[in-house]
Amino acid sequence: MNGSSKSGSSNSGASESGASESGYRVWAVAGLPEVRTGDDLAKLIVAAEPGLADGDVLLVTSKIVSKAEGRLVRADDREAAIDAETVRVVARRGTLRIVENRQGLIMAAAGVDASNTPAGTVLLLPEDPDASARAIREGLRDALGVDVGVVVTDTFGRPWRAGLTDVAIGAAGVRVLDDLRGGTDAHGNALSATVVATADELAAAGDLVKGKAAGLPVAVVRGLGHVVGSEGAGEGARALVRVARDDMFRLGTSEAVRLAVTQRRTVRSFTEEPVDPGAVRRAVAAAVTAPAPHHTTPWRFVLLESREARVRLLDAMRDAWVADLRRDGKSEESIAKRVRRGDVLRNAPYLVVPCLVMDGSHTYGDARRDAAEREMFVVATGAGVQNFLVALAGERLGSAWVSSTMFCRDVVREVLELPEGWDPMGAVAVGHAAEEPRARPEREAGDFVVVR
Repeated sequence: MNGSSKSGSSNSGASESGASESGYRVWAVAGLPEVRTGDDLAKLIVAAEPGLADGDVLLVTSKIVSKAEGRLVRADDREAAIDAETVRVVARRGTLRIVENRQGLIMAAAGVDASNTPAGTVLLLPEDPDASARAIREGLRDALGVDVGVVVTDTFGRPWRAGLTDVAIGAAGVRVLDDLRGGTDAHGNALSATVVATADELAAAGDLVKGKAAGLPVAVVRGLGHVVGSEGAGEGARALVRVARDDMFRLGTSEAVRLAVTQRRTVRSFTEEPVDPGAVRRAVAAAVTAPAPHHTTPWRFVLLESREARVRLLDAMRDAWVADLRRDGKSEESIAKRVRRGDVLRNAPYLVVPCLVMDGSHTYGDARRDAAEREMFVVATGAGVQNFLVALAGERLGSAWVSSTMFCRDVVREVLELPEGWDPMGAVAVGHAAEEPRARPEREAGDFVVVR
């Protein structure tokens, strides 16, 4: 073995020198002292004589990085410290919280660690783990003249998998992702979705020899020089974090409902990207779970998937609206402005017309009770449409519920060839939002609550 201070060594098809085209070697570095605030980690590692060579990858546990950077803070209440580091709660079960923290990582307790720290203190993750990795790498280059990669690691749990493993939260000089898309496998099949999380694999290899309780916070991997200092090595571990638009599992359990509701926004500008009809049908399936009177199903959803159908309906509605406005004595200029405001429907790539049906309703022969009966069905339809809008948001589709079809129901029924008993309840424009919606003004729930 090379170097004078190695422990917990593991080989994978490597030669005694650790350099092999078909394997690699990993070992833990012994002899590191207890790290304190202000310590220079690169100098401490050099003093431990790890025997580093060009192309090695150094794996450094985040805990010692945090200690060196003074991320030990007073916190008699760990929950308050977690609150301070949390950007978004993803899931909660009892006291356990899975959250997105300030570094953009989704993990338990925001990475706040109360183990192996003095009473009344907690350890926070490095503020910028990629910058921490760069500083260690530069310090080693200055001290030893070696070109190595550095990965800052932390322990994560994973959805769908039991147990913990180390992953990369910071990196420098290492290709963190190996994009194999566009290549072929051994049988000549095209690789269309294969992107390997190389930095995470390195972190997990290091964890095998560092251990969780052995007091060995640093490990070295040798024999994988092709991932060091190569193209893409400067992007840092931040590249491993999925952006929101690509994250199919961004929402948690009970939080999914709350977040889907709050993320539902009225979208009035859409891209030309087509809408997946399957996504709309899944939203309809959610819509028809809404509560309704007398065990009825008062909802019908007319899906206008062809441009021809949308144009035919909107042209007929426009003509009816213009005729109404002229009867009201509006000027042609005023009419033109009002018609332009209806362009949200015309510019959408997909339209849905929700309809109310009174099948199963009761007739009492009393005007007051008959009016209340219809109101119940109207409320149920509104609940169904709200379910529909929220489900669309869950499908990453924007929507706008516009009331226009309610003012020309006869025209809508005629154009769409709907039964007489179907009452159009507006129209929903559906599509992919062309821009992020403006921030919604904060609303205090207590302002809308009366307690008796």
